[in-house]
Amino acid sequence: MANPHGTAHDAPWTPDTLTGNPHARGDKADRVQRMFSAIARSYDLNNRLHSFWQDQAWRRAAVRLARPSATDRVLDVACGTGDLTLAFARANPAPAAVTGLDFTPQMLDVARGKATPAEASFVEGDAMSLPYADASFDVLSIAFGIRNVSDPARALREFRRVLAPGGRLVILEFGQPRQAILRWLNTVYTHQVMPLTASIIARDRSGAYRYLPRSVASFLEPAALARAVAEAGFADVQQHPLTFGVCVATTARVPETTTLDSAR
Repeated sequence: MANPHGTAHDAPWTPDTLTGNPHARGDKADRVQRMFSAIARSYDLNNRLHSFWQDQAWRRAAVRLARPSATDRVLDVACGTGDLTLAFARANPAPAAVTGLDFTPQMLDVARGKATPAEASFVEGDAMSLPYADASFDVLSIAFGIRNVSDPARALREFRRVLAPGGRLVILEFGQPRQAILRWLNTVYTHQVMPLTASIIARDRSGAYRYLPRSVASFLEPAALARAVAEAGFADVQQHPLTFGVCVATTARVPETTTLDSAR
């Protein structure tokens, strides 16, 4: 039987490359892109099963927190297979325009197969260098993607740049329950159970589901992420624990009266 975690020669993530902090690797972007290319077709199934179908509820919560209106222009960054993009597109009222952006073509292929052209458009692009003019959007979202970016602070500054005054930001990222027993159960599940079962379902040799818990454990804690959002020039930064804190929604807005230069 083939090793589902790959080898040092063909797998983006191996036990050796995950020994330290994966966010500190200079080749992180390439490894993340290859990882998502490998798991694109099974990504949605694993998301549903291993979140116990909570992933869709978290995305609906993100839409509610963003409060989209019929005139809004929405950009969903690191959109993956497009679930959050489509949650915005199918909101009531539906925004005027919804765009999903991701840097993995295979994920975008899946996203395009789930949407009609009237619902959303999908664009290949980099969260750290968004291909849009200043103040192009009213809402910007990113779900479980900010920790996969090579330089989160740079990405947050880009989010600030492309949002119009008064624009809203919503970030979904994994957290840890505060209650001790739930925290222990979540740790056992995410570090021991999920990597094995998800890798089997995906027939994954990329190491993706070993990277996931390691990348969460070594990323910014929610409070530190909130500080990073504020340092990027956002105001009214708030955090909303979901499902006992397994997921945390961070929301913020662009001040109405400050200039972009003040955030740079």
